Amino acid sequence: MFKSYNIASMKAVSFYVISLLIFAIGFFVIVKFGRELPVKAVAFAENNVSNSASLDLPPGNDIYLQLLRNIRQPLSILLLQMLSIIVVSRLFGYLLQRINQPSVIGEIIAGIVLGPSLMGWVFPEVSNFLFSPESIKSLQFISQIGLVFFMFTIGMELDFKLLKGRAADAVVVSHASIILPFFLGMLLSFFIYTDFAPAGVKFLPFSLFMGIAMSITAFPVLARIIKERNLSGTPLGTLAITCAAADDVTAWCVLALVVAIAQAGTISSAVITISLSVVFVMLMFFVVRPFLLRIRETKTERHSIVIAFLVLLISAYCTEIIGIHALFGAFIAGIIMPDLDGLKLQLTEKIEDVSLIVLMPVFFACTGLNTQIGLLNTRYMWVIFGFILLVAVLGKFVGSAVAAKWMGQSTKDSLSVGALMNTRGLMQLIVLNIGYSLGILTPEVFAMMILMALVTTLMTSPFLDFVNWMEKRKIL
Repeated sequence: MFKSYNIASMKAVSFYVISLLIFAIGFFVIVKFGRELPVKAVAFAENNVSNSASLDLPPGNDIYLQLLRNIRQPLSILLLQMLSIIVVSRLFGYLLQRINQPSVIGEIIAGIVLGPSLMGWVFPEVSNFLFSPESIKSLQFISQIGLVFFMFTIGMELDFKLLKGRAADAVVVSHASIILPFFLGMLLSFFIYTDFAPAGVKFLPFSLFMGIAMSITAFPVLARIIKERNLSGTPLGTLAITCAAADDVTAWCVLALVVAIAQAGTISSAVITISLSVVFVMLMFFVVRPFLLRIRETKTERHSIVIAFLVLLISAYCTEIIGIHALFGAFIAGIIMPDLDGLKLQLTEKIEDVSLIVLMPVFFACTGLNTQIGLLNTRYMWVIFGFILLVAVLGKFVGSAVAAKWMGQSTKDSLSVGALMNTRGLMQLIVLNIGYSLGILTPEVFAMMILMALVTTLMTSPFLDFVNWMEKRKIL
């Protein structure tokens, strides 16, 4: 047996060695004669864009120069960007968790740290190399894909069963937390429009965006805070998460309306855009959703997931074409997704890991790259920021707390609901980036609103602790 095994091994080794020798000789012959072929002259004017990063390096075949060229290739830059973003985001997320704050706040701060506000100011050469203007477009496209998937999961996570039994309370509190800050935001925009509105932007889209930016609530961050504070399933936690769900649906519908008006430019165009949006929503609920229900009953799991992703992409594409942004289409696609045999859970598990760990930090970094806190370089700028923060807190906190108290909640629960609904976080950043990309917000206003989103979200946990302290001291 051993003898036959040795013979077989020798045959294999012999075949392997002979094959290598034959092909080595063949390679040598090809290279020898290939070197004698004429070399075309380099047309420098026709260099393609992918090699533009290496044009500032001297020519040569030195391995050091070759490594430098490889480092400056667009794909190398993109991979290094994503690596830096993920590492810094995880670091700041961990640090914020250590001080009883949601990790998402750390990720937002990480984006600002990587932007011109800190790294671009302290290490300008590193910032120019890592986040050059030419490379930012690739990051922005990746972040938009991440947002599409994220809004899809947000839509799937909205549980309309929560509204049963608490529909009246949820609608009153959530709408009060939208109407008051929306009104105050538009009122504030009346006073700052002349100094801070971009050139060519009319008052209506500017004021509408200021209003919706004031009135948004960060449903994901709020849900994470409720879970981390063991409020899930409690009357307070259920009321807050229900109000946030109703707030999200309403606010995103209002945002779609605001974007339609801002994009259209004229009343007639806005009416057409809004009409198309209504038709789209009706089709999604009354045509696409029944279709998905039938498909889920007849197709395998893999087919159902493929169809769900197709619905997501088609829905996002349609709303982008209509003019109300792809994120709204992704959000609606998530809402209509049926939950037969745990389909939502399967989709969420497949999306969230990549979306939350890889793609969303890229969005935070892009937001940070657009945020220039250094622009707030005068006392007047900081006074305006103070008014923005005051209006945001008064509108959201007071509107929610008063409405909750009116609906029969205790003083403690009313104040807690106000604090939770004042959480803006990620959803605020999404709204602000839409306004910034449409040219409705100037870099100065964008920076102020980003800071407002951070401060109001950071306020949530300390204020909840303060309310609990007051209750223990019998102050409430």
